[in-house]
Amino acid sequence: MGTLRCAPPFVVLRGNSASGKSTVARRVQRALPRGEVAVIGQDHVRRELLWEHDSGQGDTVGLLETMVRHCLGVGRITLLEGIFGAERYLGMFTRMLREAPGPCLVYYFDVSLPETLRRHAGKPIAGHVTAEEVASWYRPHDVLGVPGEQVLGEELDEEQMVERILADLARHG
Repeated sequence: MGTLRCAPPFVVLRGNSASGKSTVARRVQRALPRGEVAVIGQDHVRRELLWEHDSGQGDTVGLLETMVRHCLGVGRITLLEGIFGAERYLGMFTRMLREAPGPCLVYYFDVSLPETLRRHAGKPIAGHVTAEEVASWYRPHDVLGVPGEQVLGEELDEEQMVERILADLARHG
């Protein structure tokens, strides 16, 4: 007789550029057993796999949804991270959160523009992505407004964010 396994959690990490989403996602992944967590990054899918701009119809939404469904379907905790402006991506998240077979944890990393620019200046891409570009992408407090969405402010450091998400996963795992 097999062990009954609960459906894995679907975790969404959203926020402006340089808010810490990618770093926190990787740290959460590495804090758990190898092969248990899939991290799907919007930037990687959109800019590297598809080489698309974040405008028009594009294929990013469809590919992200397919990847999330697959990873959840094979039993992996799935972290989807990216800027994901609410205006463009709310419909995608509404569908994905409704269809997820297990618990959903949604976080918005709420970081001010001055802090965003400070963090961006320390990133490797700062040499070819200007502060002006980053500022043009910035959307203040761009929450989805979905049930259970948690806003994590810039007063939390990276370690505190990782600990918070791991604790929430432990409660839902």
